[in-house]
Amino acid sequence: MRHTILAALLSFNAGFVDTASFLGLQGLFTAHVTGNFVTLAAVFVLGTQGGAINKVLALPEFVLAVALTRVAGVALTRRQMPTLTLLLGAEVLLLLLFFTLGVAFGPFPDSDVSVALLAGCAGVAAMALQNAVQRVHFPGTPPTTIMTSNTTQAVLDGVDLLRGGGSARVKTRFEITFRSIAWFAAGCALAAGLYYLAGFWSLAVPVAIGAAIVLHSMEHDPEGGPRPQHAG
Repeated sequence: MRHTILAALLSFNAGFVDTASFLGLQGLFTAHVTGNFVTLAAVFVLGTQGGAINKVLALPEFVLAVALTRVAGVALTRRQMPTLTLLLGAEVLLLLLFFTLGVAFGPFPDSDVSVALLAGCAGVAAMALQNAVQRVHFPGTPPTTIMTSNTTQAVLDGVDLLRGGGSARVKTRFEITFRSIAWFAAGCALAAGLYYLAGFWSLAVPVAIGAAIVLHSMEHDPEGGPRPQHAG
């Protein structure tokens, strides 16, 4: 699977999961974890949303998941195992856990109960793993979950292209970055509609897409894709 196509699908999944978690877990961001600082502040000031514990835990959960992904990736690569395929498979399992907990025990009027905290942890860990995989295995592609930096880059490149100062490299980067933003937005839009209709059942979509990516990787990328770049 071409890296640009993979990045687009991962962006779609990130937008979908982020929206579903926000709607189903009282404003919890799973992909954009720093946004939880804002919603947490709103909880304390306005008292209109719950989920304070889930939001407080999101950042340390994210950091821990990225660290574990790095350690696991290095260990798998040293053993010449299909690192990328296995890591993407782990992300699908985390998404499946999020889906299962949401369907079995949701909706969550209080997202600080233990099962909701576990569901939130699974979603955050899945997106943290995706972030780490993208940075290590596809460093030349735009981030799949951080649309602020992507939007900034797209605008800068777009201005350069409009003024006639953009090279072919700038044009290619603009197209790839814009595609990532568009797919993320599409994921958000579809998640909103499906969550309204089916609640946590909507998470079957990113689980299915993730599984398709893993199956494709197993069939066409048996060595797990490019070797990750290690410092030093």
